[in-house]
Amino acid sequence: MIDASTQYALKKTVSTNYENTIEAIKAALAEQGFGILTEIDVAATLKKKLNVEGPKTIILGACNPKLAHRAMTAVPDVSVFLPCNVVVRENGEGVVEIAAMNPEAMGMMIQHPELMQVAVEADQKIRAAMDAVN
Repeated sequence: MIDASTQYALKKTVSTNYENTIEAIKAALAEQGFGILTEIDVAATLKKKLNVEGPKTIILGACNPKLAHRAMTAVPDVSVFLPCNVVVRENGEGVVEIAAMNPEAMGMMIQHPELMQVAVEADQKIRAAMDAVN
């Protein structure tokens, strides 16, 4: 179950470690039709660019090609919101959290009927993927 949600993010605390959570969410997203287009190691980037230590954090750029195509056909500029970002992070106490963009937020912002339908479907799939990770 999703622990918390905001207008823009879905969040869940998990019991698995950071590395296992990354692999588990990738597999769960794949089962929902998402591929991972990008992986950004935020902690490594901050260390390299700013010499700052930070918590383990990775941003996965997840894309469901069928949904993305439908969304961009309806509203081409929706591509500025793609891919859907899914974040795995470890806080200072070793607690691991998954956070994902709330697809319905982009639908509410743009207010297009076909895009709202795609956003609802994407939301269901991202929630299902997150629910599959413990």
